[in-house]
Amino acid sequence: MSVANLCHRLQPQVSARTAAGFAEVLRRLGGPLQVAVAGRIKSGKSTLVNALIGRRVAPTDVGECTRLVTRFQYGTVDRVEIVFNDGRKQVLPFSADGMIPAELGIDIDKVSHIEAYLTNAVLQGMTVIDTPGLGSLDAASVSRTEELLGAAKHRKPEDGDEEEEGSDELDDTSRNAVAGAEAVLYVVTQGVRADDQQALAAFTAATASREAGPVNAIAVLNKADTIAPESVEGSGGDVWKAATLLSEKQAATLKPRVADVLPVIGLIAESAESGGFTSPDAEALRQLAEMDDDILETMLISADIFTSWECDVAAGTRLRLLEKLDLFGVRYAVEAIRKEPEITAGSLRRKLLDASGLEAVRQRLSIVFAARADGIKAAAALASVTALAHASGDPAERQRVHDAIEVLLAKPEAHQLRLLEALTLVASGAVDMPEDLSEEVLRVGSNADIGAQLGKPGAPRTELAAHALERAGWWRSFASFGATPAQSRVAHVVHRAYFLIWQQIRD
Repeated sequence: MSVANLCHRLQPQVSARTAAGFAEVLRRLGGPLQVAVAGRIKSGKSTLVNALIGRRVAPTDVGECTRLVTRFQYGTVDRVEIVFNDGRKQVLPFSADGMIPAELGIDIDKVSHIEAYLTNAVLQGMTVIDTPGLGSLDAASVSRTEELLGAAKHRKPEDGDEEEEGSDELDDTSRNAVAGAEAVLYVVTQGVRADDQQALAAFTAATASREAGPVNAIAVLNKADTIAPESVEGSGGDVWKAATLLSEKQAATLKPRVADVLPVIGLIAESAESGGFTSPDAEALRQLAEMDDDILETMLISADIFTSWECDVAAGTRLRLLEKLDLFGVRYAVEAIRKEPEITAGSLRRKLLDASGLEAVRQRLSIVFAARADGIKAAAALASVTALAHASGDPAERQRVHDAIEVLLAKPEAHQLRLLEALTLVASGAVDMPEDLSEEVLRVGSNADIGAQLGKPGAPRTELAAHALERAGWWRSFASFGATPAQSRVAHVVHRAYFLIWQQIRD
């Protein structure tokens, strides 16, 4: 990888401390993409983490553990470690139900974060970081989250600070420059609030104040089953349609901070994907499906009525169903059983998983993150390298690194990095573009699928090729005759993106 070669080449030419930072950048480049799951308190972040991993391991009830950042990564042996502020580590046993204990029994003010290593295939390609929320909890939790995600302000040395000359230990500034996540999955509920937007604005995707944007962030509308369809115009009384329409409105509110907003029911997804939904659950639902329509409809009015009504299904069993599926999931499962009386527990689980919207979220994660992980990591790494050189305080070192990066970005193979840079400039407003052109830049740079990049999903290849070539010519003309210098820089990158798309289609 070009960025890795740059780090190796520069290490002997910089100070020991900067070189140590470059070593950390190299380690990150060699690992999986790190995705933070962030959002307001009680938005269902940990439930969604469990669903994505396919294992119920993150505590979902409020406790000490939910006030800490937890990093879920691949390991050959399942284990959990508490990482203290001073670097010490302590092994943490799983609770009886296989989860990380909600209560740790130690002073969490002394804890930096938790590392969970799991033999899980999903984590081989993506490290998932569960956060307690930005702008939503107590100051200590916010501080821990921001520091680990790299959002903490770069600390300047204070009077009395002792720094050993030539030290190869990372100082706070350097550590923040290489810490944290490279992408974010942001969880919202029915109302996007001011602090949701503030959290996204504050989120630093690993390095040098790189804010969340369509390159490295998507959002999900969680708890979609709780939306009242009558409150959303055009839903036709359908809950999922209402959630989809609301997601589209929220996407318009949050863009360009996020590439998209997708509806999901995290609770159903967690139960169906992590083994929480069992054959006895299916059998209990089958019994409910045999009840009289009017009685069942009355029971499904509220959770209290559902659990207190006198019927053949034990109250404890109904409570368990609510904890796993809530009323929407119970209703959906009963309707599925009535349509297909011989349905197996496994098939019912798969139908519930489909109804949760998790697969669409995974596909979007794959398109936005996984397919472009190398580019996202490389862009984050370059920003880290720049931040480390800036933090060194040595003008010559800073210039040496800057010149090396410019040489790298001039190479044809670095075009993806140029495109990500252009997209970030437009999304952040650093380069002012007409609205229609901004949307085109975001579309081309935020998608991995060619049809989506060109705004023509499903179109035949000949049409896609012709459109790519036409837009390549248009952007070249705009760069030469109609653009400001800043716009021209972006336009040249977009022109080349279209030209490469045209070549790819032809090949």
